[in-house]
Amino acid sequence: MVRQAAHGMVMEPVEPGQVHLDGEIGRRITATIEANLLALDVDAVFLQPFRQRDRTEGYIGLGKLIDATVRLAAYSGDPRVLALKQRLVASTLGLQETDGYVGILVPASRIWGVYDIHETAHIVLGLANDYRYFGAPSSLVAARRLADCIIDGWAAQAQRIPGPSGRRGQMYGVTTGLDAALLTLYEQTGEARYLDFMLTSPHYQLAQWNVAPKIGYEHMDDERHCYIFMALCVAQLQLHGLRPDPRLRAQAHLAVHFLRHRQGHLVSGSCSQNEGWHSDQCGAGHVSESCATAYLLRLLDRLFRCEGDPLYGDLAERAIHNALFAAQSPDGRQLRYFTPTEGQRTYFDRDTFCCPNNFRRIISELPGMVYFRAATGVAINHYTASTVALAVGDDDVPLTLRQETDYPSSGQVRLHVDPARPAVFPLHLRVPRWCAQARVAVNGEPVALPVQRGALLAVEREWRAGDRVQIEFPMAWRWVRGRQLQEGRAALLRGPVLYCLNPSRNPAVTGLDLRELTVDPGSVSEAVVDEAIRPGGRACGVRAWSPGLCSPGTPPDLELLLTEFADPGGEATHLQLPAAQAHVCVDDELVAAT
Repeated sequence: MVRQAAHGMVMEPVEPGQVHLDGEIGRRITATIEANLLALDVDAVFLQPFRQRDRTEGYIGLGKLIDATVRLAAYSGDPRVLALKQRLVASTLGLQETDGYVGILVPASRIWGVYDIHETAHIVLGLANDYRYFGAPSSLVAARRLADCIIDGWAAQAQRIPGPSGRRGQMYGVTTGLDAALLTLYEQTGEARYLDFMLTSPHYQLAQWNVAPKIGYEHMDDERHCYIFMALCVAQLQLHGLRPDPRLRAQAHLAVHFLRHRQGHLVSGSCSQNEGWHSDQCGAGHVSESCATAYLLRLLDRLFRCEGDPLYGDLAERAIHNALFAAQSPDGRQLRYFTPTEGQRTYFDRDTFCCPNNFRRIISELPGMVYFRAATGVAINHYTASTVALAVGDDDVPLTLRQETDYPSSGQVRLHVDPARPAVFPLHLRVPRWCAQARVAVNGEPVALPVQRGALLAVEREWRAGDRVQIEFPMAWRWVRGRQLQEGRAALLRGPVLYCLNPSRNPAVTGLDLRELTVDPGSVSEAVVDEAIRPGGRACGVRAWSPGLCSPGTPPDLELLLTEFADPGGEATHLQLPAAQAHVCVDDELVAAT
């Protein structure tokens, strides 16, 4: 069984340098490094505004860029990323003023100008993580000086914090990230003032935050704004890791409940409309903000650490392989602010601001979301070709664990379990909810345990070098029933991957209303290799009727190709089915039955 670990956690992630990811997750990390991070004009776009310091408000995202680069450097060990990290940090330290300030605003606007705390807080976070992963004392000194500048400025004139009413939630949008920065700084220094500010400041009081998600866009406070709400949840879960208290998990549970019970969860795995909570299942326009996707993944990861519930891995898997990867061009260079499930998608026109930098940050965090120490054993939360090195068992036996798989192209996974010497420990395997007939064998012998969908299967034995675990997750096509505005329609999934219709790859639909097409659900072909989006990607053929032509006895007149949701040209995911065939649909396994 999974036992309680230190700091109120049942799962502890491995450090970035202990894991190497291949497969599509690893490819996306590499593409982000090669085509995006290393292609940025850092001096002109990110650093120059900090040299000029001539604005009264605004946001660049330098701190988030530092944080992402630090993590990617720690993960990859790539000399180019290490050099970029050093350059960013050295430039930032060189820009720090005598009072500790590092920012883009004129003196009269500092701290109080809109988004300045948001900007500076993430610089604190990035520098604190540089100390965490690389032991750079100058980064820690600079982080503390900047944090002290923020805290002292806030304490001196707290009434000037921007916001419609001065109420904490309504100003949080311009201070998002301060909690994570100060908690991380406390973790690195043990200095009580950073923790105390989060707990006792009359305008913060992180432990007491307890509002419920609300729908409505009249003002974006912490109740209505997805990204803000989930950022606070993540901060409370980080605090829970320091001072365990079940009440600190309650808000995160409310967020998951809203997604699963109140129609907030989109079939692509993410959420949000116009950056706020929504429940009508609209898939067009400004839906699925990249910041919301990033913070949803952080929230799910933190909950998995706290509780070990595989539900959080199931939800995260859907979001990673669909909403997250579709927010990036297949080559890695371009990023999206929003990723709708219906209609055309557009790329964001800047490398700065919140979504591009939150995307880089969450990509840099993926290496810590695959493998976990679970008491004396190890847990696998995500499946991708990869290798991890860690210590297991009561006497910390060195273990190398390697996944050999083309997941999510297929559900075949082969685990190479190689401890340095024989050791008894549990290997925990997440069995996805979408898979009804999973099979697990060790060295060719089926495990003598029930393999249940949606469970964390614990295989405990004496493991020896050369042991092999064979996992089969059969991937059948399934039509998932649409809800709310998508009622009467269905979305096609295979394993964790959602499929879509790209008009540019289907000339026959030119000029047709995609929502008026009717698809024959029984006509889905076998999956075929389609590498237009990723190596080893999949696509399928399906037959459909043009608008107005679906009637009993009339054969479909269209042959269509459906591609993975990360296809940048995808414009339709919920497709109309004949009313008589609605029975073939299944409810989304990630959404609670009503």
